Amino acid sequence: MSSTSPTTHDTPVDRPAVPEEILAYYARGEEDARIRRGSGRLEFWRTQDVLRRLLPAAPARVLDVGGGSGVHAEWLARDGYEVELVDPVPLHLEQAGRLPGVTARLGDARALPADDASRDVVLMLGPLYHLPERPDRVRALGEALRVVRPGGLVVAATINRHAALHDLLREERYFDPAHRAHTDEVSATGRHGIGGLFTTAYFAEPTEVPAEFSAAGLVPDGQYGLEGVAWLMGGVEQWLDDPERREAVMSATRRIESEPTLLGASGHVLTAGRRRP
Repeated sequence: MSSTSPTTHDTPVDRPAVPEEILAYYARGEEDARIRRGSGRLEFWRTQDVLRRLLPAAPARVLDVGGGSGVHAEWLARDGYEVELVDPVPLHLEQAGRLPGVTARLGDARALPADDASRDVVLMLGPLYHLPERPDRVRALGEALRVVRPGGLVVAATINRHAALHDLLREERYFDPAHRAHTDEVSATGRHGIGGLFTTAYFAEPTEVPAEFSAAGLVPDGQYGLEGVAWLMGGVEQWLDDPERREAVMSATRRIESEPTLLGASGHVLTAGRRRP
């Protein structure tokens, strides 16, 4: 049975503050539709594809940190996993709490409302790219280390450093001088500020992330580019509508998912690591 409940392991005093602009961005309620429709489906289905190969067999205990509306928690619960979702956005808790088999709880990736070594898997499919400062990202990964059992799996998503440049070129927005200036700054620094097409975020070089896993005490053991170059193709939405072409796209993207020279071409990368036994 699904439910929502307040955190019991930290208080509003010691829970880190989430910037208001990030809360406001997600309170618009657009993220669920973004990942379930159009070209966003490639990210969604490829995330499923990679996780279904990495996760231990169900029923395993999964903590979905920053899990949003439950877009991934939903299929994980349907696959038989014991899923608890943690998110700082009230709308997301309301949406996820209605899903069968999903428990939704208020919380922040840097101070997780969960006991030590209490989960088999910790997923962070969003929090790291809303933590612009490296110490905060390492702190969040350290919390994942604390919560996952010895030998357990941690998987985190990051947005690639040049994803905005690629995306705006594809959409032809890069030719607007204002968009171009902002996008070039993101490519140079990784920092996406207020005023662009997104919200406060950090776009990472793929090589940065394993080092942050290691700094947190995790042992990195794989990286997976989700979209490859397919997301930049003009016909990708139509290809995803066709089951035969969709499978071809998935297969092609899977083939190059861990090729080091192509990791940065994807919009998103999953990095996997483990707590030492």
